Amino acid sequence: MAAILPENVGFLVMIGVGLVMALTVTLMVKAETKWLGTRKTSEWFYTAGRTIKTGLIAASIVSAWTWAATLLQSSTVTFEFGVAGSFWYAAGACIQVILFSILAVELKRRAPMTHTFAEMINVRYGKHAHKVFLSFGLMTNTIVTAMLVLGGAAVVNSLTGVDITLAAFLLPAGIILYTIFGGLKATFFAEYINAGFIFVVVLAFVSVIYFVSPDIGGISGMYDKLSAASVLNPVEGNAMGSYLTLASAGALVFGVINIVGNFGTVFVDQSYWQRAIAARPRSVVGGFIIGGLVWFAIPFTLATTLGLAAIATGVTLSEDQIGLGLVAPTAAVEIMGDMGAILILTIVFTAVTAAGSSQLVSVSSLMTYDVFRTYLKPSATGRELMRVSRYAILLFGVGMGLMASMLFQLGVSLQYVYLTMGILIGSAVAPISLSILWGRTNRNAATVAAVTGLVAGVGAWLGSASAIHGEISILSTGSSMPLLAGNVASMLTGLVVTVVGSIMFPERFDFRDLKQRILLVDDRVRSMLRRDADERRLARMSALSKRIGLGVSIFLVIVWPASLYLTEYVFTEFSFAVWVVMAVVWAAAAAMAVIALPLLEARRSVREVAAKIFGAGGHEDSAYAQQQQHAEASHGTARAHDAAAAAAAAQSFLKVLVPVDGSIGSLRALNNTNRLLRDVSALKVYLLYVMEWADEDDAGGEEDMDEQLSSQMRKEGRIVLRSVSVPQEVHSCTRIVKLGTPAKKIAETADRLGVDLVAMGRRGLGGTDEPMGHVTMEVIGLTQKPVVLLD
Repeated sequence: MAAILPENVGFLVMIGVGLVMALTVTLMVKAETKWLGTRKTSEWFYTAGRTIKTGLIAASIVSAWTWAATLLQSSTVTFEFGVAGSFWYAAGACIQVILFSILAVELKRRAPMTHTFAEMINVRYGKHAHKVFLSFGLMTNTIVTAMLVLGGAAVVNSLTGVDITLAAFLLPAGIILYTIFGGLKATFFAEYINAGFIFVVVLAFVSVIYFVSPDIGGISGMYDKLSAASVLNPVEGNAMGSYLTLASAGALVFGVINIVGNFGTVFVDQSYWQRAIAARPRSVVGGFIIGGLVWFAIPFTLATTLGLAAIATGVTLSEDQIGLGLVAPTAAVEIMGDMGAILILTIVFTAVTAAGSSQLVSVSSLMTYDVFRTYLKPSATGRELMRVSRYAILLFGVGMGLMASMLFQLGVSLQYVYLTMGILIGSAVAPISLSILWGRTNRNAATVAAVTGLVAGVGAWLGSASAIHGEISILSTGSSMPLLAGNVASMLTGLVVTVVGSIMFPERFDFRDLKQRILLVDDRVRSMLRRDADERRLARMSALSKRIGLGVSIFLVIVWPASLYLTEYVFTEFSFAVWVVMAVVWAAAAAMAVIALPLLEARRSVREVAAKIFGAGGHEDSAYAQQQQHAEASHGTARAHDAAAAAAAAQSFLKVLVPVDGSIGSLRALNNTNRLLRDVSALKVYLLYVMEWADEDDAGGEEDMDEQLSSQMRKEGRIVLRSVSVPQEVHSCTRIVKLGTPAKKIAETADRLGVDLVAMGRRGLGGTDEPMGHVTMEVIGLTQKPVVLLD
């Protein structure tokens, strides 16, 4: 296929657009951490603070589930089977996301502290099973990544002539940059941008092809051309050989393969578990259900547009070109020329980068928590986890290019990888799902089911290919019936062995163990997250997810298609017009939801950032004192201050900072401060309670807290401060809570508030036998303010 665009356009998109995307996402993360108080911790890196709202979860799911295969393969099956292809691609791949909402809310109920699904498996099934399912998780990420890069590189090569191997290495470059910097939150931002852009392009294609292009002639012109194509080149297995029917045996077989295979790539893919972990409890069900319904519009509308346009315009492609997913790019070029090529190239590129970032974070999570922390260093600090995660992102990012190049050299196409993935990972779906849904699941049965299901799937696949075609080759194993046999055998074997084994040898698992044995890096954060759970709300959401998830799934893959398949209905011009208008309206509504809802939910944060960027200042007050978190990292030499000399000068002291930590010494210091300064007519006291947490200077800028957790900890601190009684003689008292290293926060607060005196006990909660506690000694070394030590 001759390149449509010059090579420099390909490099411009891969390097230029990639760098713009990386810079935009990095700035968004920087704005959040600088102006909204969010801190970059290992928890934040992998879970985005566990506070993501419905709109951003939905946008993230749409983007993560929009692979190169979504944009390319959907048009390929439409090119082969007509409107049935676009329907079965969309319906067969969206129900998994909708049904995953059931697992997502159960995860929030039963394992709210988990970082990965494999971490949960380790507690539920044990170490041997953990290794097995960790392997399945990593294999899933590898397969998905291979499809992403393989499809993207093929499109770049076909449209611009850039060497396909070079394209495979350049595509992940921008992903690595912003993922290493921003972690999961950067991925969310990139996916939001990508989802909005994809919908804009999809609607642009629809508008041009159905309402502008003279080559098509509108909806009626498309109908006439498809009717003529059905006569000239009837589709085997379709009702009346028509492209305008859902009564298609070939499309139905594809639909079954699509449904089975995509259960594996959702339920065994860490990236979807990661979104469930990152979501707020109240947002998790809505995020997945909305995300699935919104995503439906992308392949359904795009393939109904480009896939049918390729048939209508008589596009001719070789089997290899069809397998590489070049139907959509060819149709875009045929109708819109260079502009169509640029649009399809750009959306495929952004889809690869956004979904690729999700895969990078997923692999990084599995390697960090399920390999490094589980087997190599269980006591690893958050700082060490961050370092390991970044190495994992870098290595896997480079490996993405190697993998895609290897597959291309072997002659494996995007279509082939897409259709075989269920055979390799489908057997793990039932054992993983039942680990969180069914307390009687037997760990040995689940582990054996995953392995035997894989063996059964591969055996059925290769055996049927040999029996039907007389050989085992890429061609024979890529045909429909062997793929169907392998996919169904893999998933059903995993389900049957797990259920039967668990019924015969049931286990009694207490799901409370998942809450007790899965640990965060800091146990204080763990206890606060546990108190934040609302069990009754989650139980209601669980019931809602089951009703909606099962109801929508049954409608999409049984009720809707059966009504048109069993009657062998062929669209009339009017019903085809209704079909196209429905696709356009669905896409427009989905675009509005995915673009507007996250902005609506983040309106306060957007206003706050805008105000700070465009000059809204701020003054030093108690609210500022509660939120300011940056410390000065310096250590001075200890110096002593004479309490008697300070008392003699007490007439000049008006503002006093009194750190309290709940110890007897700190409370005595507060009471003695009043006696020491009894002659001062206007005494203002600042009570400071510091909840210890590693400062960013101590952890290389990484080990502070995210906004939600810091808010929870401050709430705890304010409860402590309210319990402290202040002498009546004190003219004014301000209570301040800070998070960080106590000595640094005390010194910093004293300097920023401009106090005249710091009064504190000689010893705090440390219980040392030394004359002074270590915090007291550090404060003396860090501040220039007079320090009075009171017992």
